[in-house]
Amino acid sequence: MSYTFRPAVRENVNLIVGMIGGTGSGKTYSAMSMAAGIAGDKPFAVIDTENGRAKHYADMFKFDHCDIAPPFTPDNYAEAIIDADKAGYPVIVVDSMSHVWAGDGGVLDWQETELDRMAGQDWKKREACKMAAWIKPKMAHKHMVQKLLQVKAHLILCFRAEEKIEIVKEADDQGKMRTKIVPKKSLTGQDGWIPVCEKNLPFELTASFLLLASKPGYPNPIKLQEQHKALFPLNQPIDGKSGQGIALWASGGKSAPNPPPKPQSPASAPPDQSGDGSDGLITEEQGETLYNLREKLGVTGKVFALHFNIAKPSQLPAAQFDRAVEWLNEQKAF
Repeated sequence: MSYTFRPAVRENVNLIVGMIGGTGSGKTYSAMSMAAGIAGDKPFAVIDTENGRAKHYADMFKFDHCDIAPPFTPDNYAEAIIDADKAGYPVIVVDSMSHVWAGDGGVLDWQETELDRMAGQDWKKREACKMAAWIKPKMAHKHMVQKLLQVKAHLILCFRAEEKIEIVKEADDQGKMRTKIVPKKSLTGQDGWIPVCEKNLPFELTASFLLLASKPGYPNPIKLQEQHKALFPLNQPIDGKSGQGIALWASGGKSAPNPPPKPQSPASAPPDQSGDGSDGLITEEQGETLYNLREKLGVTGKVFALHFNIAKPSQLPAAQFDRAVEWLNEQKAF
């Protein structure tokens, strides 16, 4: 048997993007914003496992909705996604992908059911059968993932995240060993946040992001290839522009990165001032408001910029102005 090799050409690449976060992190809104950017003027599909919560965004985005009810088996997920793909939707959002693992009738429940079938309440036999009870549910999950990889539509998968802690022992200043509870490090490098899913699934994603309730919608990259980094600036929430850019890349085009913030022109004005808002950043009036508020509360420009993940206060996105005022009012003067 012989094999033929041809020059590689990137075209019609299937995207699988993961949005991972806890309550209030903005994962659903970010997923829909990105989906709208990819889909353009076409509706995208939303597969909803959370009792219709996705419909809360019906006035904001153009999408068709489908509920999945328990049991949240891998086969049910795969069937819904494949049906959406056959219907021709350009993008499919699944919210949430965590239920197939930890939801009612998901893989964890299935393994417990298998264990009950094999061993009943014989605890010694249950221990012996524990690994065998994983065979059917894990094989079904594996088959689901294989089907997802063959879908033509772009997939955006939302995952819940849990805070994890661990108990460690460390020496204090006197050399005595102390027990301490600390956040457990995850693959993301972020303290305490672990995606609720099968451990190997995140490695199948084209890109994935951890979103935090402290800065909803702002990407903390878990997996992000070099050619995609310009599409997801860390000082801006994930939005339709990110979707447009990565869709263009997936189709074989050269996606233009989001323009960097315009540099501040020298002036004697307060350092929070920016421009007229046309570049997406705060206006001079907004900058002066923030500057005066910082001065009053004793919050330095460095602390402010660090909190909002920007180089300096003048680079704050205009969309974050209200949140910045709210955050500043929560601070105490030093």
